[in-house]
Amino acid sequence: MPYVNIKITREGGTTPQQKAQLIKGVSELLRDVLNKPLNATFVVIDEVELEDWGVGGLPVDEYRKQAGEKS
Repeated sequence: MPYVNIKITREGGTTPQQKAQLIKGVSELLRDVLNKPLNATFVVIDEVELEDWGVGGLPVDEYRKQAGEKS
């Protein structure tokens, strides 16, 4: 029984339709690649506040500012 946890930032307002597409797509991928039945695949989407994410040792907003300065 596969369990997939997708974490996304809460920014941008992910719609229920987009979440449904993610759930369907991930479930179908596991069916097609691993032969896992759709009714045995669990997908959970967690929306996390932007300030609760980090990359490169920095909060995401600071990382993005620095990355923008470099480009």
